[in-house]
Amino acid sequence: MTQPTEIEDALRSLSTVQLQAVRHGNGALLVLAGPGSGKTRVLTTRIARVLHEAPHEPFRVLALTFTNRAADEMRERIERMAPEADHRLFVGTFHAFCASVLRQHGQHLGIRTDFRIYSTKEDRAELASRAINSESMDAVGVDAQHTNLLALVDRAKTKLIPSDGIARRFQDVERGAEFEMFYTAYDAALREANALDFNSLVFNAHLLFATFPALARSYRSVYRYWCVDEFQDTNLAQYELLKAMAGECFRNVFAVADDDQIIYQWNGADYRRIGQFRADFHSGLMQIPTNFRCPPEVVACANNLIACNLLRSANKSPLIANRDPSGTQGVIGVVPFLTEEDEALGIAQHIADHRIGALGQTAVLARVRRLLDPIAAAMTEFGIKSQVVVRRDEFQSAAFRWLHNALRLAVHNTDERVFRAFTGTFNEIFGSTFSSAEIIAKSKVDGVDLLSGWYSTVSEKIETPDALALADCAARHLRRDLDHGRFAAEVIAKLDGMFGNDAIDEVEPEAFSAIRNDRTAWHALSGEVGRAIGVPSDLDRFLQELDLRSKQPPVRPNTVSLMTIHGAKGSEFDHVYVVGLAEDMLPNYYSKRKGDQSPEFEEERRSCFVAVTRCQETLTLSYAECYRGWTKAPSRFLKEMGLRPAD
Repeated sequence: MTQPTEIEDALRSLSTVQLQAVRHGNGALLVLAGPGSGKTRVLTTRIARVLHEAPHEPFRVLALTFTNRAADEMRERIERMAPEADHRLFVGTFHAFCASVLRQHGQHLGIRTDFRIYSTKEDRAELASRAINSESMDAVGVDAQHTNLLALVDRAKTKLIPSDGIARRFQDVERGAEFEMFYTAYDAALREANALDFNSLVFNAHLLFATFPALARSYRSVYRYWCVDEFQDTNLAQYELLKAMAGECFRNVFAVADDDQIIYQWNGADYRRIGQFRADFHSGLMQIPTNFRCPPEVVACANNLIACNLLRSANKSPLIANRDPSGTQGVIGVVPFLTEEDEALGIAQHIADHRIGALGQTAVLARVRRLLDPIAAAMTEFGIKSQVVVRRDEFQSAAFRWLHNALRLAVHNTDERVFRAFTGTFNEIFGSTFSSAEIIAKSKVDGVDLLSGWYSTVSEKIETPDALALADCAARHLRRDLDHGRFAAEVIAKLDGMFGNDAIDEVEPEAFSAIRNDRTAWHALSGEVGRAIGVPSDLDRFLQELDLRSKQPPVRPNTVSLMTIHGAKGSEFDHVYVVGLAEDMLPNYYSKRKGDQSPEFEEERRSCFVAVTRCQETLTLSYAECYRGWTKAPSRFLKEMGLRPAD
């Protein structure tokens, strides 16, 4: 039993309004919490309190958020405060929760419970090709539209629109009919592959609860309290999922949101959803506007900026600075440059001159990824370590993609798509030419699974000792006892021997870097998954969790983080640089075409608001007069913040 002081200490650290939110009992409550207001502390302390105060009751708490990083942080905080209650808690993303629901009950919809999650572009592109071919569509004319067609499927699923009859929603009847054929065939290809993509997880979980209300009742009975982090980012499918689970009477939903930080409109986020929640769940409202993170000078600029938006909650309180003014110059700097090349070099120079002792607490943020790569190159010129931090759905190196696919094949030993990837990455590592088609055909004739067929073929023809060692390792650990932990450890040890420091001169620098990054990512992911689902875990559960997580390695020590504004949401750094603050960049050209009062333009302003409120000590804003050969004016957001372009 945990000592009461753990909870008591957490409660004593809260402000009056934070404590009021944490002490909230039954009924729906919407907490409008601004950036840096301690919302994660409020959310996790409330969950820990609810569990701690009812130690002998059987109910569980459901906590949903949008990133695995946020879920992991919440889980760790809660378990520190209420370690005895970890088995009574689900903390995870909407996608992870929906995957869990479908693993247990998907058979009611004809979904096999051992489905794979297709998260990579390659997986989905292959399904798109299969869909087009299955419908005898014009492969040449449609193939170029793969990305657009898949984006339309995603948009339809986030709005809970099934394929049947969707053609009627198109003004162009012919295009609508073609898309309906594609959408139907794509879903059929998913079923044939025994797979679901991310949006299908939420779509089908909602369908399950809406179709089988008794199942929703059982979840309400088990999960007596629900908490939703970053509620403002929910799309229609995620919101309707909550409603279908809640039914007509359930109201114990505690939602934390900030409509000034809605920057995922492209994924279906909508400022009006906060009002919907209050109406549908008869929710109370509480505001936590105190900002504990940023210097007062930054808080003032952020308030000036966001006050220009009209599409926000009525009577929204401005941020209140908790910290005293620094009284020194240089908290906020605005730096102009002639060109984007000058901007990249200038930012690197500024960091070299002023942040060399705090590189790990420094971040460069941009509206779009393409502005970050030149900055990364400039950092290298100045001898500064930096890392572009983006979501990565698959490992970079052939070696770790082979490891990943070997584990997938051990579970799905008849999946020809996985087998082709498994064989292809092995060939890429060793320059071999084993034909996956020939091995598949031979395995069928011999009546053996694909992994056994592959080992039978390659063990007879391999001459490279390293290749034979990896093949033997797969045969020992995956064909017989499925000891995936020992298999991964042995493979990584062999890769270290093949591509370690002693072998650097024999490996292409990019390939070595990819292997090194993937090794770091694998170890970090293994630890995260272990903490999330426990150790040891069965291979299928391990892979399920791995498929939902980014394969991006953690940022190395003493390294500057280069991030898009979208990727930086939820993060904080001592020193923040926001680059590209020019018209047509931030705000971007397309939002300006929609009009200054459009939802798209206001989202650009919210993106800038999110960016500037990431800082804890200093904020540096920069722009160039010219991008890609086009002259640009300084962003109007600088003036709205009360800053002069060359302050």
